[in-house]
Amino acid sequence: MDLLRRRNQRRPLAGKRLSAVKRPLNAGKPLASDALPLPVWLTNKVFVVLFFAASYYLMRRWREKIRNSTPLHLLTPSELIAIVSLIASIIYLLGFFGVDYAQHFISEPEPQNHPKKPENRLKKPENRTNKPEEGTPKCDSAPKFDLGAGDDELVDLVASGSVPSYSLEARLGDCKRAALVRRRALEKSTAKILDGLPLHGFNYETIFGQCCEMPVGYVQLPVGVCGPLVLDGAEYTVPMATTEGCLVASTNRGCKAIAMSGGASSVVLRDCMTRAPVVRFRSAKRAAELKFFLEEPINFDTLAVVFNKSSRFARLQGIQCALAGKNLYMRFSCSTGDAMGMNMVSKGVQNVLDFLQSDFPDMDVISISGNFCSDKKPAAVNWIEGRGKSVVCEAVIKEEVVAKVLKTSVSALVELNMLKNLAGSAVAGALGGFNAHASNIVTAIYIATGQDPAQNVESSHCITMMEPLNDGRDLHVSVTMPSIEVIINTVN
Repeated sequence: MDLLRRRNQRRPLAGKRLSAVKRPLNAGKPLASDALPLPVWLTNKVFVVLFFAASYYLMRRWREKIRNSTPLHLLTPSELIAIVSLIASIIYLLGFFGVDYAQHFISEPEPQNHPKKPENRLKKPENRTNKPEEGTPKCDSAPKFDLGAGDDELVDLVASGSVPSYSLEARLGDCKRAALVRRRALEKSTAKILDGLPLHGFNYETIFGQCCEMPVGYVQLPVGVCGPLVLDGAEYTVPMATTEGCLVASTNRGCKAIAMSGGASSVVLRDCMTRAPVVRFRSAKRAAELKFFLEEPINFDTLAVVFNKSSRFARLQGIQCALAGKNLYMRFSCSTGDAMGMNMVSKGVQNVLDFLQSDFPDMDVISISGNFCSDKKPAAVNWIEGRGKSVVCEAVIKEEVVAKVLKTSVSALVELNMLKNLAGSAVAGALGGFNAHASNIVTAIYIATGQDPAQNVESSHCITMMEPLNDGRDLHVSVTMPSIEVIINTVN
């Protein structure tokens, strides 16, 4: 009887031990998830599905409103319910998502139930102190060299191609030393001495990651000034960087003649930057459908809203389309504030292309720039339609100033302009080159002010007109330049 009684007393103890083993580590502590009416994993799934469903519904509704020019603040009951559901799901996911999972790691196990756990956690694995863990970068992947030693070894590595030339700045941490090593490696590989190219006296840190990769030196350019130039009642001093003789002097003589005659006046006719992507369809008929869609005035407002989201300065002005077979060229024109705006207009064009892809899924975007822009190339579209700043300037030069400063007469200048700048350029088939040497002045100013000198191609489009006034005693001079691409101020 005693033995049987002892066995019966041991059975519940075994059951208690078994239940203690199956209980989770933090079973004695209340969980935050216990306040939920449903299990935490099920609640998480419900709110995740609710979040994505509400987001998808609202995005579709707002897209339809934009296309139909419906104000976004006018909400239907279903949209109100979707907004409330979205806000509720966001609050839950931010505050409670994964709380049970996180609490599993935050909660400490009770020492009386698990006496061996801390010992196992403190036990370190054996024979792993000298082995690198998986996923860590290996130093053997890059050639090693002593940064404190001489540069001869580095020059040999760069010349042989073992060390990429473009990686010297990152490897050495010294931009000037990187330029020196790259320069010596170039001299060694080409057997040419670059003594005529200056190296010292330039801060290479200022261009690292900004412009001119892999420098080996710099070029010295003299900068002169001309003026004062009296324009619209204000005086300006114009910097010019050039190696051409008499350019600054002749420009300064013109500024002097204008100032002595009362100054010049200017008018900005148009301010727009352009970008023209090219897209392709399976048929010319399908490409024409997109052309008609873009030229429809009712669609322009919707496209302008999509385009203008790219920047607070960009404002779409117009879209000009040209069809070549089944390829469509779309020339977007937009104002860009004080910036030249090439990147700004490109982002806006990309937004419009993504928007059009939903209605024209068969549209194949070939290039974000299809040369119908046209950038850094002589093109009639820039000469006729304009690109950048379209400007006209005029001045009346008095007869005595023409004789004293310019050393000539009004009639001689009028005849020279007609025979050279107008008739001579027409005989040559010039495109936007009806002037004496506008490209010289534009390029010199661009280099001196940090503009892109390659854009003098279209920026130098200019027609010079000269006419006698006041019975031939005075000279009216005007220049019309339809595509000056220039940054007025630094934006962003």
